[in-house]
Amino acid sequence: MTKSTTARARRRVRGGPRFASAREAVAMVRPGDTLAIGGSGGGLLEPDLLLRTLGEVYREGNGPGGLTLVHTTGIGDREGGGMDHLAQRGLARRIIAGNWGMAPRMSQMVLDNEFEAYNFPQGVMSQLLREIAGGRPGLVTHVGLGTFCDPRKEGGRLNAVTTEDLVQVIELNGREWLFYPSINLDVCFIRGTTVDEDGNISLEEEGANLETLSVAQATRNSGGLVIAQVKQVAQAGSLDPRSVVVPGICVDVVVVNPEQRQLVTHDYNPAFSGQLRQSLSRLEKFPLDQRKVVARRAVSEIHDGDVVNLGVGIADGVASVAAEEGWSDRFTLTIEQGLVGGVPARGVIFGVATNPVAILDQPYQFDFYDGGGLDIAFLGFAQVDLAGNVNVSKFGSRVVGTGGFVNISQNAATVVFCGTFSAGGLRALPVDGRLHLDAEGRHTKFVENVEQVTFSAEQARLRGQRILYVTERAVFTLGENGLVLTEVAPGIDVQTQVLDQLPGHVEVSADLVEVEPAIFRDLPLGPAWREDFRARVESRPSVGQRLPLLAPSARK
Repeated sequence: MTKSTTARARRRVRGGPRFASAREAVAMVRPGDTLAIGGSGGGLLEPDLLLRTLGEVYREGNGPGGLTLVHTTGIGDREGGGMDHLAQRGLARRIIAGNWGMAPRMSQMVLDNEFEAYNFPQGVMSQLLREIAGGRPGLVTHVGLGTFCDPRKEGGRLNAVTTEDLVQVIELNGREWLFYPSINLDVCFIRGTTVDEDGNISLEEEGANLETLSVAQATRNSGGLVIAQVKQVAQAGSLDPRSVVVPGICVDVVVVNPEQRQLVTHDYNPAFSGQLRQSLSRLEKFPLDQRKVVARRAVSEIHDGDVVNLGVGIADGVASVAAEEGWSDRFTLTIEQGLVGGVPARGVIFGVATNPVAILDQPYQFDFYDGGGLDIAFLGFAQVDLAGNVNVSKFGSRVVGTGGFVNISQNAATVVFCGTFSAGGLRALPVDGRLHLDAEGRHTKFVENVEQVTFSAEQARLRGQRILYVTERAVFTLGENGLVLTEVAPGIDVQTQVLDQLPGHVEVSADLVEVEPAIFRDLPLGPAWREDFRARVESRPSVGQRLPLLAPSARK
């Protein structure tokens, strides 16, 4: 990594930061710069005014082009905000990102080969920024081995115009690792709540810290320009030093936006940022549908005292079910953005939590994950193949990206993949303890071979992980040769509505059982339900003895 002398010349020599308008600030970004952008989906810590202004200036013909953009998580609201402000031809030459799903226009430009595009795991991206800050050559990690990030597969490249290998396989102490090299940063956009006149920044109204400090330090130590968007200005020396996340020595330019919102859905919710503990009884109830059926079956896998991660999508319903049942205090929920405890939010603002007990910097959360701190994780899936590999990152005409999925799925002791069996019009209705398949989806999510390997079943077997795949109608586990069908929902015909819908043969467990009927009733499961769930399942006779349509060949 070499420092940018042109960027260094733009830095202040002494004194506090320069206060500037958004247009003045983005004018400091030069053609060909590498720009790192903080923030996460749903407006979380998103420097929205800076992104919008940069997009406007470029559209007017006055903005810099040929930029390399770097961001750790998906930034946007899926409706034109965030990175989609920059989704303009010629603005970017290369983008290296942890997630793409919050900016659909930018994702489409990837498929259209408008620029070079890479997708690396969210944890890798956040930790890499810390490595850059320390002047180290890059990040050495096991995360990504055997997945599409491995250079022996795709090396994280997302389209045909992306040809350079940025990831290397190396060997240390007789073991394979991936090496993600450092990137020189010319400028960054970060966000906070309050800045004092000396440039010290606090994040008291934000729902996370993310890697805000690492981005600022990495850019500063690369010789780059740190541009911060904040909501308000305080007198010098008036901030509690324990609340300062980014010190003024790392801040060059400040843009004040009094209209800054905490999230795209909220001006300010103190329960997200730790100023208030909200009663969980006020949280919106999760209606009983095919998605809740999946979440209810999944949550039964949690043991008291477990440290749990929840992924975005259908898996985030696990938190809602736990809160409804009054189980939230029996284990600790975490999310990769750095939140520990509380109830993670669902949907576009996934990344914050109601009543968190700790808000960590994101790189340190991933250190905990990568080192084996998670007892169990609940993640979604777009595709599962018969070998047990999972794809969530690139499928059909969509580029979503991995986010924290690779870090989490590779390192949790137990991983429960949660999703509906099929997509595109599926209507599976839970009624009176049974599941009624009213309309099948237009395509199954179970395929012969996934289009991209975001989770490697082979690597999971080598690590000795316990892997489940939970759908509304059936539950599979990962066996020695691939998927094994272990449970089927009451009311579902195992042959015609499960096995015949798969693209090939899967093993059927000799102990095939029904999913607990209580999951399909619109009543609380009750305080003792999780404790005796396994005992009740094991005491029932095998479903295979009661379902004559199960083909004998399928049970071999």
